[in-house]
Amino acid sequence: MSQVFDYDLVIIGAGVGGHGAALHAVSCGLKTAIVEAADMGGTCVNRGCIPSKALLAASGRVRELRDAHHLKTLGIQLGSVEFDRQAISDHACDLVSKIQGDLTNSLKRLGVDIIRGWGKIAGIQKVVVSTDSGEKIITAKDIILSPGSVPFVPPGIEVDGKTVFTSDQGVKLEWLPDWIAIIGSGYIGLEFSDIYSALGCEITMIEALDQLMPGFDRDIAKLAERTLITGRDIETYVGIYARKVIPGSPVVIELADFKTKEFVDVLEVDACLVATGRIPATQNLGLESIGVELDRRNFIPVNDSMAVLSSGEVVPHLWAIGDANGKMMLAHAASAQGIIAVENICGRHKEADYLSVPAAAFTHPEISYVGLTEAAAKEKGSIEGWTVGTTRSYFKGNSKALAEAEVDGMAKVVYRQDTGEVLGVHIFGLHASDLIHEASAAIANRQTVHNLAHLVHAHPTLSEVLDEAYKKVRS
Repeated sequence: MSQVFDYDLVIIGAGVGGHGAALHAVSCGLKTAIVEAADMGGTCVNRGCIPSKALLAASGRVRELRDAHHLKTLGIQLGSVEFDRQAISDHACDLVSKIQGDLTNSLKRLGVDIIRGWGKIAGIQKVVVSTDSGEKIITAKDIILSPGSVPFVPPGIEVDGKTVFTSDQGVKLEWLPDWIAIIGSGYIGLEFSDIYSALGCEITMIEALDQLMPGFDRDIAKLAERTLITGRDIETYVGIYARKVIPGSPVVIELADFKTKEFVDVLEVDACLVATGRIPATQNLGLESIGVELDRRNFIPVNDSMAVLSSGEVVPHLWAIGDANGKMMLAHAASAQGIIAVENICGRHKEADYLSVPAAAFTHPEISYVGLTEAAAKEKGSIEGWTVGTTRSYFKGNSKALAEAEVDGMAKVVYRQDTGEVLGVHIFGLHASDLIHEASAAIANRQTVHNLAHLVHAHPTLSEVLDEAYKKVRS
Protein backbone atom coordinates (compact mmCIF):
# COMPACT_ATOMS: atom_id res chain seq x y z
CA MET A 1 0.00 0.00 0.00
CA SER A 2 1.18 3.48 -0.82
CA GLN A 3 1.90 5.46 2.34
CA VAL A 4 -0.13 8.29 0.82
CA PHE A 5 -3.44 6.54 1.67
CA ASP A 6 -4.99 5.28 4.89
CA TYR A 7 -6.29 2.20 3.07
CA ASP A 8 -5.94 0.37 -0.19
CA LEU A 9 -9.73 0.03 -0.30
CA VAL A 10 -12.65 1.64 1.49
CA ILE A 11 -16.12 0.13 0.96
CA ILE A 12 -19.20 2.19 1.73
CA GLY A 13 -21.98 -0.20 2.73
CA ALA A 14 -21.70 -3.49 4.61
CA GLY A 15 -24.43 -5.47 2.87
CA VAL A 16 -23.83 -8.75 1.09
CA GLY A 17 -22.06 -6.94 -1.76
CA GLY A 18 -19.76 -4.93 0.48
CA HIS A 19 -19.04 -7.96 2.66
CA GLY A 20 -18.13 -10.10 -0.35
CA ALA A 21 -15.89 -7.36 -1.71
CA ALA A 22 -14.13 -6.97 1.64
CA LEU A 23 -13.43 -10.69 2.02
CA HIS A 24 -12.00 -10.90 -1.49
CA ALA A 25 -9.95 -7.74 -1.00
CA VAL A 26 -8.30 -9.17 2.11
CA SER A 27 -7.51 -12.40 0.25
CA CYS A 28 -5.80 -10.23 -2.38
CA GLY A 29 -3.66 -8.51 0.25
CA LEU A 30 -5.46 -5.16 0.32
CA LYS A 31 -5.72 -3.17 3.54
CA THR A 32 -9.48 -2.69 3.74
CA ALA A 33 -12.06 -0.72 5.69
CA ILE A 34 -15.84 -0.95 5.46
CA VAL A 35 -18.17 1.90 6.44
CA GLU A 36 -21.73 1.23 7.63
CA ALA A 37 -24.26 3.61 9.17
CA ALA A 38 -27.01 1.08 9.89
CA ASP A 39 -27.21 -2.70 10.32
CA MET A 40 -24.29 -4.87 9.33
CA GLY A 41 -25.44 -7.18 6.55
CA GLY A 42 -27.70 -4.64 4.89
CA THR A 43 -31.12 -5.45 3.48
CA CYS A 44 -30.46 -9.12 2.69
CA VAL A 45 -29.47 -10.15 6.18
CA ASN A 46 -31.74 -7.86 8.18
CA ARG A 47 -34.87 -7.17 6.13
CA GLY A 48 -34.78 -9.38 3.05
CA CYS A 49 -33.39 -12.76 2.02
CA ILE A 50 -32.59 -14.16 5.45
CA PRO A 51 -35.66 -13.38 7.61
CA SER A 52 -38.07 -14.00 4.74
CA LYS A 53 -36.61 -17.47 4.13
CA ALA A 54 -36.96 -18.26 7.81
CA LEU A 55 -40.64 -17.27 7.65
CA LEU A 56 -41.12 -19.28 4.45
CA ALA A 57 -39.50 -22.34 6.03
CA ALA A 58 -41.77 -22.21 9.09
CA SER A 59 -44.99 -21.36 7.24
CA GLY A 60 -44.14 -23.97 4.60
CA ARG A 61 -44.02 -26.64 7.31
CA VAL A 62 -47.45 -25.53 8.52
CA ARG A 63 -48.82 -25.76 4.97
CA GLU A 64 -47.33 -29.23 4.49
CA LEU A 65 -48.57 -30.59 7.81
CA ARG A 66 -52.07 -29.24 7.19
CA ASP A 67 -52.29 -30.79 3.72
CA ALA A 68 -54.20 -33.90 4.77
CA HIS A 69 -54.64 -35.11 1.19
CA HIS A 70 -50.90 -35.00 0.49
CA LEU A 71 -50.04 -36.71 3.76
CA LYS A 72 -52.67 -39.40 3.20
CA THR A 73 -51.05 -40.14 -0.18
CA LEU A 74 -47.86 -40.93 1.75
CA GLY A 75 -49.76 -43.01 4.31
CA ILE A 76 -49.59 -40.40 7.06
CA GLN A 77 -52.39 -39.02 9.21
CA LEU A 78 -52.10 -36.19 11.70
CA GLY A 79 -54.39 -34.49 14.14
CA SER A 80 -54.71 -30.71 14.28
CA VAL A 81 -51.61 -28.65 13.53
CA GLU A 82 -51.06 -25.53 15.61
CA PHE A 83 -48.43 -22.79 15.35
CA ASP A 84 -47.17 -19.89 17.43
CA ARG A 85 -46.85 -16.69 15.41
CA GLN A 86 -44.45 -15.14 17.91
CA ALA A 87 -42.23 -18.22 17.87
CA ILE A 88 -42.12 -18.12 14.06
CA SER A 89 -41.21 -14.43 14.23
CA ASP A 90 -38.54 -15.19 16.83
CA HIS A 91 -37.08 -17.87 14.56
CA ALA A 92 -36.57 -15.25 11.84
CA CYS A 93 -35.15 -12.68 14.28
CA ASP A 94 -32.76 -15.20 15.84
CA LEU A 95 -31.48 -16.19 12.40
CA VAL A 96 -30.89 -12.54 11.51
CA SER A 97 -28.89 -12.02 14.72
CA LYS A 98 -26.78 -15.11 14.11
CA ILE A 99 -25.92 -14.31 10.50
CA GLN A 100 -25.35 -10.64 11.25
CA GLY A 101 -22.93 -11.67 14.01
CA ASP A 102 -21.18 -14.21 11.79
CA LEU A 103 -20.77 -11.60 9.05
CA THR A 104 -19.36 -8.98 11.42
CA ASN A 105 -17.00 -11.44 13.09
CA SER A 106 -15.69 -12.70 9.75
CA LEU A 107 -14.67 -9.15 8.84
CA LYS A 108 -13.00 -8.54 12.21
CA ARG A 109 -11.22 -11.89 12.12
CA LEU A 110 -9.66 -11.04 8.76
CA GLY A 111 -8.51 -7.60 9.88
CA VAL A 112 -11.07 -5.45 8.05
CA ASP A 113 -11.59 -2.16 9.89
CA ILE A 114 -15.31 -1.56 10.53
CA ILE A 115 -16.10 2.14 10.69
CA ARG A 116 -19.58 3.00 11.95
CA GLY A 117 -21.15 6.13 10.46
CA TRP A 118 -22.49 7.60 7.22
CA GLY A 119 -19.85 7.47 4.52
CA LYS A 120 -19.79 9.54 1.37
CA ILE A 121 -17.33 10.73 -1.24
CA ALA A 122 -15.43 13.87 -0.23
CA GLY A 123 -13.32 14.17 -3.38
CA ILE A 124 -11.01 11.98 -5.42
CA GLN A 125 -9.92 9.01 -3.26
CA LYS A 126 -11.44 10.58 -0.14
CA VAL A 127 -14.33 9.50 2.08
CA VAL A 128 -15.91 11.54 4.86
CA VAL A 129 -17.58 9.56 7.64
CA SER A 130 -20.20 11.32 9.76
CA THR A 131 -20.80 9.99 13.26
CA ASP A 132 -22.49 11.28 16.39
CA SER A 133 -19.13 12.60 17.54
CA GLY A 134 -18.33 14.46 14.34
CA GLU A 135 -16.73 13.88 10.96
CA LYS A 136 -13.47 12.36 9.88
CA ILE A 137 -11.77 12.07 6.51
CA ILE A 138 -10.17 8.83 5.41
CA THR A 139 -8.28 8.28 2.18
CA ALA A 140 -8.11 5.21 -0.01
CA LYS A 141 -6.45 4.25 -3.24
CA ASP A 142 -9.82 2.81 -4.34
CA ILE A 143 -13.39 3.22 -3.14
CA ILE A 144 -16.34 0.87 -3.68
CA LEU A 145 -19.86 2.19 -3.26
CA SER A 146 -22.33 -0.44 -2.04
CA PRO A 147 -25.22 1.48 -0.44
CA GLY A 148 -27.98 -0.96 -1.41
CA SER A 149 -31.66 -0.13 -1.92
CA VAL A 150 -34.91 0.64 -0.13
CA PRO A 151 -38.52 -0.39 -0.83
CA PHE A 152 -40.33 1.66 -3.47
CA VAL A 153 -43.61 3.14 -2.29
CA PRO A 154 -45.71 4.53 -5.17
CA PRO A 155 -47.35 7.96 -4.90
CA GLY A 156 -50.67 7.96 -3.07
CA ILE A 157 -49.72 5.15 -0.69
CA GLU A 158 -49.21 6.12 2.94
CA VAL A 159 -47.09 3.71 4.98
CA ASP A 160 -47.47 3.63 8.76
CA GLY A 161 -45.39 0.49 9.34
CA LYS A 162 -48.26 -1.23 11.15
CA THR A 163 -51.35 -1.57 8.99
CA VAL A 164 -49.69 -0.47 5.73
CA PHE A 165 -46.13 -1.67 5.42
CA THR A 166 -43.34 -2.82 3.13
CA SER A 167 -41.28 -6.00 3.31
CA ASP A 168 -38.95 -4.20 5.74
CA GLN A 169 -41.68 -4.41 8.39
CA GLY A 170 -43.36 -7.53 6.99
CA VAL A 171 -40.44 -9.82 7.82
CA LYS A 172 -41.01 -9.08 11.53
CA LEU A 173 -44.40 -10.84 11.32
CA GLU A 174 -45.72 -8.74 14.20
CA TRP A 175 -49.32 -9.84 13.57
CA LEU A 176 -51.46 -11.91 11.24
CA PRO A 177 -54.28 -9.88 9.67
CA ASP A 178 -57.47 -11.72 8.81
CA TRP A 179 -57.49 -10.05 5.38
CA ILE A 180 -54.41 -8.55 3.76
CA ALA A 181 -53.98 -6.85 0.40
CA ILE A 182 -50.66 -7.38 -1.34
CA ILE A 183 -49.73 -4.78 -3.94
CA GLY A 184 -47.47 -6.43 -6.53
CA SER A 185 -47.10 -10.00 -7.79
CA GLY A 186 -43.33 -10.17 -8.20
CA TYR A 187 -40.88 -12.07 -5.98
CA ILE A 188 -41.74 -10.19 -2.79
CA GLY A 189 -45.50 -10.32 -3.28
CA LEU A 190 -45.43 -14.03 -4.16
CA GLU A 191 -43.28 -15.01 -1.19
CA PHE A 192 -45.40 -13.08 1.30
CA SER A 193 -48.60 -14.47 -0.20
CA ASP A 194 -47.09 -17.92 0.40
CA ILE A 195 -46.40 -17.06 4.05
CA TYR A 196 -49.72 -15.40 4.80
CA SER A 197 -51.87 -17.99 3.02
CA ALA A 198 -50.12 -20.84 4.86
CA LEU A 199 -50.84 -19.13 8.18
CA GLY A 200 -54.52 -18.68 7.43
CA CYS A 201 -54.84 -15.11 6.15
CA GLU A 202 -57.25 -14.11 3.39
CA ILE A 203 -55.38 -12.37 0.54
CA THR A 204 -56.19 -9.94 -2.23
CA MET A 205 -53.36 -9.43 -4.74
CA ILE A 206 -53.27 -6.23 -6.80
CA GLU A 207 -51.12 -6.10 -9.96
CA ALA A 208 -50.91 -2.92 -12.04
CA LEU A 209 -49.63 -4.63 -15.18
CA ASP A 210 -51.87 -6.65 -17.46
CA GLN A 211 -50.72 -10.05 -16.19
CA LEU A 212 -49.73 -11.60 -12.89
CA MET A 213 -46.06 -12.43 -12.27
CA PRO A 214 -44.91 -10.11 -15.08
CA GLY A 215 -41.18 -10.73 -14.70
CA PHE A 216 -41.33 -14.47 -15.25
CA ASP A 217 -41.36 -16.56 -18.43
CA ARG A 218 -45.01 -16.80 -19.44
CA ASP A 219 -45.27 -20.61 -19.53
CA ILE A 220 -43.80 -20.87 -16.05
CA ALA A 221 -45.91 -17.97 -14.78
CA LYS A 222 -49.16 -19.51 -16.03
CA LEU A 223 -48.40 -22.84 -14.38
CA ALA A 224 -47.20 -21.24 -11.14
CA GLU A 225 -50.23 -18.96 -11.01
CA ARG A 226 -52.56 -21.97 -11.03
CA THR A 227 -50.80 -23.46 -8.00
CA LEU A 228 -49.62 -20.45 -6.00
CA ILE A 229 -52.51 -18.05 -6.55
CA THR A 230 -55.63 -19.60 -8.09
CA GLY A 231 -55.18 -22.86 -6.22
CA ARG A 232 -55.07 -20.98 -2.92
CA ASP A 233 -58.22 -18.99 -3.58
CA ILE A 234 -56.36 -15.67 -3.60
CA GLU A 235 -58.48 -12.85 -4.99
CA THR A 236 -56.67 -10.94 -7.73
CA TYR A 237 -56.94 -7.62 -9.54
CA VAL A 238 -54.94 -7.37 -12.78
CA GLY A 239 -54.36 -4.14 -14.73
CA ILE A 240 -55.48 -2.30 -11.59
CA TYR A 241 -53.36 -0.13 -9.33
CA ALA A 242 -53.76 1.22 -5.82
CA ARG A 243 -54.34 4.91 -6.45
CA LYS A 244 -54.61 5.68 -2.78
CA VAL A 245 -53.94 3.69 0.39
CA ILE A 246 -54.90 5.07 3.80
CA PRO A 247 -53.66 3.26 6.94
CA GLY A 248 -56.03 2.52 9.79
CA SER A 249 -58.64 0.06 10.91
CA PRO A 250 -59.70 -0.75 8.28
CA VAL A 251 -57.08 0.11 5.67
CA VAL A 252 -58.83 1.87 2.80
CA ILE A 253 -57.54 1.16 -0.72
CA GLU A 254 -58.81 3.10 -3.71
CA LEU A 255 -58.37 1.12 -6.94
CA ALA A 256 -58.13 2.52 -10.47
CA ASP A 257 -57.57 1.20 -13.98
CA PHE A 258 -53.82 1.34 -14.68
CA LYS A 259 -54.25 2.48 -18.29
CA THR A 260 -57.21 4.85 -18.10
CA LYS A 261 -56.68 5.94 -14.46
CA GLU A 262 -60.44 5.69 -13.98
CA PHE A 263 -61.88 4.71 -10.59
CA VAL A 264 -62.66 0.98 -10.20
CA ASP A 265 -63.43 0.09 -6.60
CA VAL A 266 -62.66 0.64 -2.91
CA LEU A 267 -61.33 -2.12 -0.69
CA GLU A 268 -61.40 -2.13 3.09
CA VAL A 269 -58.92 -4.63 4.50
CA ASP A 270 -57.11 -5.28 7.77
CA ALA A 271 -53.62 -4.69 6.37
CA CYS A 272 -51.74 -3.89 3.18
CA LEU A 273 -48.28 -5.03 2.12
CA VAL A 274 -46.64 -2.77 -0.47
CA ALA A 275 -44.50 -5.10 -2.62
CA THR A 276 -43.80 -2.83 -5.58
CA GLY A 277 -40.05 -3.35 -5.91
CA ARG A 278 -37.02 -1.48 -4.68
CA ILE A 279 -35.13 1.69 -5.57
CA PRO A 280 -31.42 2.48 -5.11
CA ALA A 281 -30.26 4.20 -1.92
CA THR A 282 -27.98 6.56 -3.84
CA GLN A 283 -28.77 9.92 -2.28
CA ASN A 284 -26.26 11.79 -0.12
CA LEU A 285 -23.23 9.83 -1.34
CA GLY A 286 -21.23 12.92 -2.31
CA LEU A 287 -21.03 11.94 -5.98
CA GLU A 288 -21.57 15.55 -7.04
CA SER A 289 -18.21 16.41 -5.46
CA ILE A 290 -16.47 14.51 -8.28
CA GLY A 291 -18.92 15.31 -11.07
CA VAL A 292 -20.79 11.99 -11.19
CA GLU A 293 -24.48 12.18 -12.06
CA LEU A 294 -27.05 9.48 -11.35
CA ASP A 295 -29.03 8.14 -14.29
CA ARG A 296 -32.71 8.92 -14.73
CA ARG A 297 -33.70 6.11 -12.33
CA ASN A 298 -31.13 7.26 -9.73
CA PHE A 299 -28.75 4.36 -10.34
CA ILE A 300 -24.99 4.93 -10.34
CA PRO A 301 -23.74 4.43 -13.90
CA VAL A 302 -21.07 1.72 -14.21
CA ASN A 303 -19.47 -0.41 -16.91
CA ASP A 304 -19.26 -4.22 -16.78
CA SER A 305 -16.07 -3.96 -14.72
CA MET A 306 -18.05 -2.05 -12.02
CA ALA A 307 -16.10 1.18 -12.64
CA VAL A 308 -18.23 4.30 -12.10
CA LEU A 309 -18.84 6.37 -15.21
CA SER A 310 -19.18 10.11 -15.65
CA SER A 311 -20.46 11.23 -19.06
CA GLY A 312 -19.53 7.78 -20.33
CA GLU A 313 -15.94 7.98 -19.10
CA VAL A 314 -14.42 5.91 -16.29
CA VAL A 315 -13.90 7.72 -13.00
CA PRO A 316 -10.51 6.50 -11.75
CA HIS A 317 -10.45 4.46 -8.52
CA LEU A 318 -14.23 4.58 -7.97
CA TRP A 319 -16.51 1.53 -8.25
CA ALA A 320 -20.18 0.79 -7.54
CA ILE A 321 -21.79 -2.59 -6.92
CA GLY A 322 -25.12 -4.14 -5.99
CA ASP A 323 -28.58 -2.61 -6.10
CA ALA A 324 -27.10 0.87 -6.42
CA ASN A 325 -26.00 0.30 -10.01
CA GLY A 326 -29.26 -1.38 -11.05
CA LYS A 327 -27.67 -4.03 -13.26
CA MET A 328 -29.26 -6.94 -11.41
CA MET A 329 -30.88 -6.29 -8.03
CA LEU A 330 -30.07 -9.58 -6.31
CA ALA A 331 -27.92 -10.19 -3.25
CA HIS A 332 -25.72 -12.80 -4.90
CA ALA A 333 -25.25 -10.55 -7.93
CA ALA A 334 -24.01 -7.82 -5.58
CA SER A 335 -21.50 -10.22 -4.03
CA ALA A 336 -20.28 -11.29 -7.47
CA GLN A 337 -19.95 -7.66 -8.54
CA GLY A 338 -17.88 -6.94 -5.43
CA ILE A 339 -15.42 -9.66 -6.39
CA ILE A 340 -15.32 -8.34 -9.97
CA ALA A 341 -14.55 -4.82 -8.73
CA VAL A 342 -11.72 -6.07 -6.52
CA GLU A 343 -10.28 -8.15 -9.34
CA ASN A 344 -10.15 -5.05 -11.53
CA ILE A 345 -8.65 -3.00 -8.69
CA CYS A 346 -5.90 -5.61 -8.56
CA GLY A 347 -5.27 -5.26 -12.29
CA ARG A 348 -6.93 -8.50 -13.33
CA HIS A 349 -9.55 -7.55 -15.88
CA LYS A 350 -12.90 -9.18 -15.22
CA GLU A 351 -16.44 -8.39 -16.35
CA ALA A 352 -19.89 -9.45 -15.21
CA ASP A 353 -21.84 -12.13 -17.07
CA TYR A 354 -25.42 -11.38 -16.08
CA LEU A 355 -26.85 -14.02 -18.40
CA SER A 356 -25.58 -16.76 -16.10
CA VAL A 357 -26.78 -15.27 -12.79
CA PRO A 358 -29.73 -17.31 -11.45
CA ALA A 359 -32.73 -16.04 -9.49
CA ALA A 360 -35.40 -17.73 -7.40
CA ALA A 361 -38.67 -17.17 -5.60
CA PHE A 362 -38.85 -19.40 -2.52
CA THR A 363 -42.52 -20.19 -2.72
CA HIS A 364 -43.95 -23.68 -2.24
CA PRO A 365 -43.19 -25.00 -4.84
CA GLU A 366 -40.26 -22.78 -5.82
CA ILE A 367 -39.65 -20.83 -9.02
CA SER A 368 -36.20 -20.30 -10.49
CA TYR A 369 -34.64 -19.11 -13.70
CA VAL A 370 -31.41 -18.15 -15.37
CA GLY A 371 -30.79 -16.40 -18.68
CA LEU A 372 -33.43 -15.19 -21.11
CA THR A 373 -37.17 -15.78 -21.20
CA GLU A 374 -38.54 -17.17 -24.44
CA ALA A 375 -39.92 -13.74 -25.38
CA ALA A 376 -36.59 -12.00 -24.71
CA ALA A 377 -34.69 -14.67 -26.65
CA LYS A 378 -37.00 -14.30 -29.66
CA GLU A 379 -36.53 -10.54 -29.61
CA LYS A 380 -32.74 -10.96 -29.54
CA GLY A 381 -32.88 -13.61 -32.25
CA SER A 382 -34.94 -11.42 -34.56
CA ILE A 383 -32.28 -8.72 -34.30
CA GLU A 384 -29.30 -11.05 -34.73
CA GLY A 385 -30.82 -13.39 -37.30
CA TRP A 386 -31.38 -16.70 -35.57
CA THR A 387 -34.40 -18.64 -34.32
CA VAL A 388 -35.31 -19.90 -30.88
CA GLY A 389 -36.22 -23.40 -29.80
CA THR A 390 -37.81 -24.52 -26.53
CA THR A 391 -38.27 -27.82 -24.79
CA ARG A 392 -40.22 -28.76 -21.66
CA SER A 393 -40.32 -31.57 -19.17
CA TYR A 394 -42.67 -32.09 -16.25
CA PHE A 395 -42.25 -33.10 -12.62
CA LYS A 396 -45.23 -35.46 -12.93
CA GLY A 397 -43.01 -37.77 -14.97
CA ASN A 398 -40.10 -37.67 -12.52
CA SER A 399 -39.61 -40.67 -10.22
CA LYS A 400 -38.33 -38.65 -7.26
CA ALA A 401 -41.19 -36.13 -7.51
CA LEU A 402 -43.64 -39.03 -7.64
CA ALA A 403 -42.04 -40.58 -4.56
CA GLU A 404 -42.44 -37.25 -2.76
CA ALA A 405 -46.00 -36.87 -4.10
CA GLU A 406 -44.94 -33.38 -5.20
CA VAL A 407 -45.60 -33.46 -8.92
CA ASP A 408 -46.62 -29.87 -9.67
CA GLY A 409 -43.98 -28.30 -11.88
CA MET A 410 -42.14 -27.94 -15.14
CA ALA A 411 -38.68 -27.22 -16.50
CA LYS A 412 -38.34 -25.20 -19.71
CA VAL A 413 -35.16 -24.81 -21.73
CA VAL A 414 -34.74 -21.97 -24.24
CA TYR A 415 -31.99 -22.40 -26.83
CA ARG A 416 -30.68 -21.31 -30.25
CA GLN A 417 -31.85 -23.69 -32.92
CA ASP A 418 -28.81 -23.17 -35.14
CA THR A 419 -26.09 -23.76 -32.53
CA GLY A 420 -27.99 -25.39 -29.68
CA GLU A 421 -26.59 -22.85 -27.19
CA VAL A 422 -28.65 -22.65 -24.01
CA LEU A 423 -30.09 -19.15 -23.60
CA GLY A 424 -32.36 -19.62 -20.60
CA VAL A 425 -33.76 -22.21 -18.23
CA HIS A 426 -36.91 -21.77 -16.16
CA ILE A 427 -38.14 -24.14 -13.45
CA PHE A 428 -41.27 -24.31 -11.33
CA GLY A 429 -41.33 -27.17 -8.88
CA LEU A 430 -39.85 -28.86 -5.84
CA HIS A 431 -36.33 -27.56 -5.05
CA ALA A 432 -36.24 -25.39 -8.18
CA SER A 433 -33.86 -22.97 -6.48
CA ASP A 434 -31.27 -25.74 -6.13
CA LEU A 435 -31.81 -27.33 -9.55
CA ILE A 436 -31.18 -24.07 -11.44
CA HIS A 437 -27.45 -24.01 -10.75
CA GLU A 438 -26.68 -26.77 -13.23
CA ALA A 439 -28.26 -24.55 -15.88
CA SER A 440 -26.42 -21.50 -14.59
CA ALA A 441 -23.09 -23.27 -15.04
CA ALA A 442 -24.14 -24.42 -18.50
CA ILE A 443 -24.95 -20.88 -19.60
CA ALA A 444 -21.76 -19.49 -18.02
CA ASN A 445 -19.80 -21.96 -20.16
CA ARG A 446 -22.02 -21.35 -23.22
CA GLN A 447 -22.86 -25.01 -23.48
CA THR A 448 -25.30 -26.50 -25.97
CA VAL A 449 -28.36 -28.64 -25.33
CA HIS A 450 -26.74 -31.34 -27.45
CA ASN A 451 -23.74 -31.60 -25.11
CA LEU A 452 -25.89 -31.37 -21.99
CA ALA A 453 -28.05 -34.24 -23.24
CA HIS A 454 -25.07 -36.55 -22.72
CA LEU A 455 -24.53 -35.65 -19.06
CA VAL A 456 -25.33 -38.40 -16.58
CA HIS A 457 -27.73 -37.51 -13.77
CA ALA A 458 -28.21 -39.66 -10.67
CA HIS A 459 -31.40 -41.69 -10.59
CA PRO A 460 -33.87 -41.14 -9.06
CA THR A 461 -33.34 -37.41 -8.53
CA LEU A 462 -35.20 -34.24 -9.39
CA SER A 463 -32.25 -33.24 -11.59
CA GLU A 464 -33.56 -35.70 -14.17
CA VAL A 465 -36.26 -33.15 -15.00
CA LEU A 466 -33.51 -31.12 -16.69
CA ASP A 467 -31.94 -34.23 -18.16
CA GLU A 468 -35.22 -35.09 -19.82
CA ALA A 469 -35.62 -31.57 -21.19
CA TYR A 470 -32.14 -31.65 -22.76
CA LYS A 471 -32.74 -35.03 -24.33
CA LYS A 472 -35.97 -33.89 -25.97
CA VAL A 473 -34.00 -31.63 -28.31
CA ARG A 474 -33.26 -33.32 -31.61
CA SER A 475 -29.77 -32.84 -33.02
